[in-house]
Amino acid sequence: MAAKTNLTTTTEITVNPREIDFVTRFQRNWEHLREIMGIMRPIRMQPGTVLKSKYAQGTLQSGTVAEGEEIPYSQYTVKEKDYGKITIEKYAKAVSLEAIQNYGYDVAVQKTDDEFLFDLTAKVTDKFYKYLNTGSLNGTPKTFQMALAMAKGSVENKFKNMHRTVTGVVGFANVLDVAEYLGTAPITIQNQYGFQYIKDFMGYNTIFLLSDGEIAKGKVIATPVDNIVMYYVDPSDSDYAKAGLVYTTAGEANNLIGFHTQGNYTTAVSESFAITGVTLFAEYLDGISVQTITPGESV
Repeated sequence: MAAKTNLTTTTEITVNPREIDFVTRFQRNWEHLREIMGIMRPIRMQPGTVLKSKYAQGTLQSGTVAEGEEIPYSQYTVKEKDYGKITIEKYAKAVSLEAIQNYGYDVAVQKTDDEFLFDLTAKVTDKFYKYLNTGSLNGTPKTFQMALAMAKGSVENKFKNMHRTVTGVVGFANVLDVAEYLGTAPITIQNQYGFQYIKDFMGYNTIFLLSDGEIAKGKVIATPVDNIVMYYVDPSDSDYAKAGLVYTTAGEANNLIGFHTQGNYTTAVSESFAITGVTLFAEYLDGISVQTITPGESV
């Protein structure tokens, strides 16, 4: 019996499940991070756009003014500091036919895809953590608890002075400091999508627990949620396709990564290629508090 008219067959299905799975998981990781932090929707930028941090500068004039005298103005200006250009970065991975034969597809290909995705995510967050360490609201509290309190208070005070609303504060601390402070306290530490964090602790929306390579032990960093922005370059740009470079994306309004796989018959390897231009960024550099615990020093 002949097949029915308009039956969808394998020849009409061109979507690569491996590519869809990869970009979907990458996208979900960032969606989850945005939910944890409460940051705004990603902002699309063109490659080469210069990202600029802002900081306020000025001098408060004396408030001692005699009767009838003119009150002097306190002048403040908002200055900008170049952070860097947003670029689209290119990555590739290849698995040989022999590796697939020896270890099977699930190990040789799928496991390495998982690690590839993790490394691409970590590259963005690691750069962001390094940037946070350059915050200019500095202090030397005596204890971890005081560091958390001062970090949160200093950024809230700074934003109030700039007449900006603070809807919440996110903190970053070394996981060993948190473990030492909490001891046996019944605090729930969540670990999802590679992010370890505590929700609603000491007035913070979220406190991220980082390793020694991401934040030094004895240091606490905080910034308002409103100060964090995510910029990205869309990998589905039509000009790439015109040049024959077609990448699978999540197909959403905010495409954060493009992924393509192919078999290279000349070398008998399975190749995968990823392009992404995601940057996490703090708009106000002086809206980041970096507190370094210094026992014996004054707060």
